[in-house]
Parts: sequence; C-alpha cells; structure tokens
Amino acid sequence: MTFRRPRPRRRRPAGTEARGALAALCVTVTVSQGVLFYAFPVLGPAIAEDTGWSLPIVIVLFSGSQVMAGLSGPFVARWLRLRGPRAVMTAAALLGALAVVGVALAPDLWFFGAAWQVAGIAVAGLSYPPAFAALTRWYGPRRVRALTFLTLVGGLASTVFAPLTAALEAQVGWRGTYLVLALILALVAVPLHALALSRPWNPARAEDRIRDRTAVRAVLRSGAFWALTTALALGTLTVYAVVVAIVPLMQERGYGTTEAAWALGVVGVGQVLGRLAYAPLARISGSVHRIAVVLLACAAATALLALVSGPLSLVIGAAALVGSARGVLTLLQATAVADRWGEAHYTTLNGVMHTPLMLTMALAPGACALLSGPMGSYAAVFLLLAGLSVLGAVVALASGPQRGRAP
Repeated sequence: MTFRRPRPRRRRPAGTEARGALAALCVTVTVSQGVLFYAFPVLGPAIAEDTGWSLPIVIVLFSGSQVMAGLSGPFVARWLRLRGPRAVMTAAALLGALAVVGVALAPDLWFFGAAWQVAGIAVAGLSYPPAFAALTRWYGPRRVRALTFLTLVGGLASTVFAPLTAALEAQVGWRGTYLVLALILALVAVPLHALALSRPWNPARAEDRIRDRTAVRAVLRSGAFWALTTALALGTLTVYAVVVAIVPLMQERGYGTTEAAWALGVVGVGQVLGRLAYAPLARISGSVHRIAVVLLACAAATALLALVSGPLSLVIGAAALVGSARGVLTLLQATAVADRWGEAHYTTLNGVMHTPLMLTMALAPGACALLSGPMGSYAAVFLLLAGLSVLGAVVALASGPQRGRAP
C-alpha cells in the first residue's frame, strides 16, 4: 500500500489580516479626524453665536485639545509599544466619543474647555502616528504603499465631514450635531479597532534600543535634522492654521456657512490629489528640494486666499491648492527621516521630529485666532502665514544636500 504524502496546509497569508487592518484604519482615521478636527471649523462660529462666548476663546480652547494631543503623544507611544494598537486605539475611540458628548452638553465655557482637553488625549491615540506605527510594523518593506493609501483615504475627512457637519448644524444645531458625531465615532471606530487590529504585537527589545542610541544621538546633534524639523514645522503651522481659519475668513468676506464648509471640504479633495502626485514628485526631486517646493506652493496658495475674495470658484481653487500642499506635506513628514538618514532608526528619529510638529499643529488654530484681532483681519494673518512658509522653504534649503545615512 502506498501512502501519498499529504500536502502541507496552506497558511493564511499574513497580508490578509494586514489588509483588513489597513481597511479598518482607513475608515477609523477618517471618521476620527472628521469628528474631532474638521467638524470644529464649521461649528466654531455657531458655538460662539449661540452661547455668547468669544470666538477666539472658543478656538483657543479647541487648540488646547490639540496641544493636549501633542503632550500625550509620548505616553500613547509607550503604551502602544507595550500593548499594541488594538487596546490603545479602541480605548481612545471610546474616550473620544465620551469627550464629544461632553462638548455637546457643556453648560459653560469651563466645562466646554475641559471636555476638549479630554478629547485631545483621545486624539493622540486616534491620529496618524499610531496608525503609521501599526502599519509600519505589519507591512514591513511594503509600508510606503500602505501609508500612502491610508493618507489618501484620510484626506477625504474634511470632504465628507465639513458638508455633513454644516447640514446637521442647520437641522439640529451645534449641540445636536456633536451628539450625532459622537454616536458615529462610537459605533464605527470602537468595534473596528477591537475586531480588526488583532495581529500579533511584540514589544521592541531593550537591547535593540540600547544599540541604536549612539547612532540616534549623532543625528540629533546635527544641524540638518533640526533645520528640516523647523522647515516642516513652519509648513505645518501654515496649513493647519489655514484649515481652521478658512471658515471665519470666508464669513469675514460675506460668504455663508455652506459656502465656507464646501471650501473646507475641497481642501480634502486637494489633499488626495497632492498625495497622488507625491510619488512622481519624489522620483524627480531630492528630499530637501522637494520640501522647499511644497512649502513654496503652500505659501502661494495661502497668499492667494488672502488676496482674492472672489469669485467663489477662485477661492475654492485656492483652497484646493492649500489642500494639495497639505497632502504632500503629510507624506513628507512620514518619509523625511528615511529619505535623509535611512530606515534603521526611523521609529526613534521620526518620533522626535513629530513632537514639535504635533505641537505646531496644536498651536496653529489658536495662534491664528489670536492674531486676527491685532492684525485686523484673517486675510492679514494668511499673508503672514504665507511668509512663514517661504521662510520654511529657505530653512529647508539651508539644511543642505543629503550627505549619507546615520551610522
């Protein structure tokens, strides 16, 4: 009797679970950004009008939540290394939904501000950095395509949620809108994180961190690292301030909430187009010149928004250009370290670089609101922001050409 050797059982490819996690993160990051960030520029003026609170103060409190997100980032990263994205991002989604309910039901300005600070902690566990970390671990050499796809989909957050928020506000007011958005966040992000982010997660070994310390210190002592960080921070300040301030800018010029919301939504479309253009741009330019070109484009689009009040189609076009610059800037932030110093110490160096970038994102909305009073208008603030982007391009060029990778 002859026995046929049984065929080895085909293992389910690891990529199947990774693709499921990527699909889930595309949905949850988009929803999280829409609820916790892009809804506010639409609702901010309505909040101030309904409550009698000063709009600049309302924006500053919202900006404080982004500061809280930046300060919470290192703690979230440590928890992520120890427990993995499933626990971190599920808890963050639940906390974010509860915080948004608190914003909706706030009886006074103090409660409103406190609820936003809690929301900021949730943002640290729901934004791009933890999602990038998860996909980088699970996709390995194929991570760039996964990260690009995530940012492409995530770039539609404003396109979806700005008009949705405006429509809801017209029907149920700003408080009812935030209650609906909190429900969406809870029903979408919590179960998807709990069910789809289930791949194994092994904490990094202590000996690996010790071995990398010398190489990392050499990069952190270099002027090039901090020049690139400064350039990216100036660009980040510009694009994030513009996104939050575009609604009051347009209302300052006589446009209604609906037109302003659509302009904000077009920023999301521009982000998608910018990210689609990133790969061709990367093939024809070096990392330093690529950053300078993008920052100059951001400056030009921001200045156009400042100088042109109509027709609406031209304003919408300028908003799309700002979105394109922001879309490319997101991928620049994700790849700048690897492009300049290689992938060996990417996690540590990118974490250091992103701390000031996240704080800049946090401070941008409040800084723009506070400057609008002394400078007389949001248009004047936008011209200042355009100048900062030009300065960022100069700083990027001053960082010099690529001279090799970290040892």
